[in-house]
Amino acid sequence: MSISDIKQNLRKQMRYIDRTYWVLFIGLIIVAIISLFSASSTLAFKEDGGILGPILSQVVFIVVGIGLAFMIQFLPSRLIRTLGYVGLILSFIMLILTFTPLGVEINGAKRWLKLFGITFQPSEFAKLTLIIVVSDLFSKIQTEEEQKKYFGIAIGCTMVICGIIFLGNLSTAVLLGGIVILLAFLARIHIKYWGSLLAIIFAILIGTYFIVNECYIEKGRTIQGPLKRLITQVERINDMIDENNTPIEEFKITDDNYQRSHAKIAIARGGASPLGVLPGNSQQRNVLPQAFSDYIFAIIVEEWGILGAIALIFIYLAILFRACITSSKYADYSAMLMVMGLALMLTCQALVSMMVSVGIGPVTGQPLPMISRGGTSALITSLYFGIIMSVSREQSILHARQQAVTNESLDDVPDIELDLTL
Repeated sequence: MSISDIKQNLRKQMRYIDRTYWVLFIGLIIVAIISLFSASSTLAFKEDGGILGPILSQVVFIVVGIGLAFMIQFLPSRLIRTLGYVGLILSFIMLILTFTPLGVEINGAKRWLKLFGITFQPSEFAKLTLIIVVSDLFSKIQTEEEQKKYFGIAIGCTMVICGIIFLGNLSTAVLLGGIVILLAFLARIHIKYWGSLLAIIFAILIGTYFIVNECYIEKGRTIQGPLKRLITQVERINDMIDENNTPIEEFKITDDNYQRSHAKIAIARGGASPLGVLPGNSQQRNVLPQAFSDYIFAIIVEEWGILGAIALIFIYLAILFRACITSSKYADYSAMLMVMGLALMLTCQALVSMMVSVGIGPVTGQPLPMISRGGTSALITSLYFGIIMSVSREQSILHARQQAVTNESLDDVPDIELDLTL
């Protein structure tokens, strides 16, 4: 294929890109940049030696993410599924490496890995690849025998990956496990399989909570080794329960509830007006240590008010709604499951992050996709969008080719795969 043929095919491909997803993607990026400037403070970035440095660094990650999303949208979905298996193996290796000297502990959690001078969270990449692999495995199910086989393989992979993530990040493990169960439901796997798994997971979580709380926290004992984070996770749940049961007149801001309390103050201040206090006028950004990451939604509500919060929630829900439309139009079962899994992860993670900011759930450390500061999160979120847009583009072309066969006008429809071979 000559260069001119590639350019011509690319021009044809551009007609089938999913512009709706690009609008949602760019919308999140605009919110991210404005929010990062709004959430900046000397207190938040004092360890980085300045305010503009970390923001510009995040903007670079966002720009790179845009480039990745643009390129990935032209990859065939079958190649993405193949790469998913390779990525899952790499994710497993990287997750194991976090428990070695290569692992980096930040804010009391050892869930980061430092390679070639770059610090990142392997769990973010593991979430993406596991969803791709599980979606592909579920799509292979045609008979009862295949249901047992592929469901077993999928759950085995999920238990291994979520089990490792669980040691350092309970919320991510639970969220990822929940998405896999939702995929099993969408794949019409019999309830006796995923229902039993759900019951086992609930039993493990509840049992773990009571054992850690009664045998360690109540008796003032600590846990050593990889399970030491369980103490912190259970204490966060207890703090939330105690805080909700404390009368207002007796409530005091302490080191334990410092971030949650100031996040609620930010939300209350912004909720006083539909438009908030307007961007750049936040007060709580100067006292919230994680204003630019875990609690950035609180700053958004403070500055943009209820209307701004609703608009942001609408964007995340629109991602899921658009995925439902894309999945219902086409017959590629594997691609449909992959799109729904990725969209569910983005939307559910966003809702969990927002719930933490408003005090509905315990502190989880889940970033607001594309908006919270974090290079790994920005790049992985861009990959989510790129993969979803790849499936949408591919299925649109398939639909167009089916119509073109009837009209005998195939010359106007590009090949499904963008062949870059010279």
